[in-house]
Amino acid sequence: MHRGSCLCGAVRFEIDVPLPPPDACHCTKCRKHSGHFFVSTEVGKDQLHVTGLEHVRWYQSSEKVRRGFCATCGSSLFFEPLHLDWIAVAMGAFDGPTQTAIGKHIFVGNRGDYYLIADRLPQHWQ
Repeated sequence: MHRGSCLCGAVRFEIDVPLPPPDACHCTKCRKHSGHFFVSTEVGKDQLHVTGLEHVRWYQSSEKVRRGFCATCGSSLFFEPLHLDWIAVAMGAFDGPTQTAIGKHIFVGNRGDYYLIADRLPQHWQ
């Protein structure tokens, strides 16, 4: 069982399956949403159990995707493609060990100029 929450604790979540390797997304929208590149793991929507859902606000960042954050503290929590059956959960919101590690970097063509990617993981331009 993996548990996590936003900074203030108003939103809490549980996932009862092993976490797949997360992606590190360097696209401009993820960087602006999170303040840096956004690292998240994808789980089935039915595998994510959220309490405090009334505190989650959604920002529709495109016609296909919305991003969830805590309305109280502003923590970036979720990335949800509207027409798919999975949701991405921010790795920084998990409590304790996750037993996973970043698997790849995506949208590195939009990487900020203030950091380098030097971990030798696969990098995808888009």
